[in-house]
Amino acid sequence: MKAWLSIPAFAAVLMAGQANAALDQAAALDLAKKSGCLACHSIEKKIVGPAWKDVGAKYKGDASMKDKLVAKVKAGGKGVWGQVPMPPYSPRVPDENIAQLVEFVLSL
Repeated sequence: MKAWLSIPAFAAVLMAGQANAALDQAAALDLAKKSGCLACHSIEKKIVGPAWKDVGAKYKGDASMKDKLVAKVKAGGKGVWGQVPMPPYSPRVPDENIAQLVEFVLSL
């Protein structure tokens, strides 16, 4: 009987892990398009803002950057990648979506 009780708990843990998994490229690009990111960014090349692969490479291995980049996307800013400012995306883009996109960028 006790084994049956652990199945729902295992399923809940499995589903939570899937919800927190990084977006695949197609899902990330879809979310980025809906959020307005692709007007200035692409994965492979600089448009107005930096290429996301360059951002991922610059911060590779720096675990502290996720929170910093989420804050930067939410508030906007300039100076790190040039003088063209990035507008703030919060509250227009939900914080959860910003975090997912930052995770994707850092995975590149």
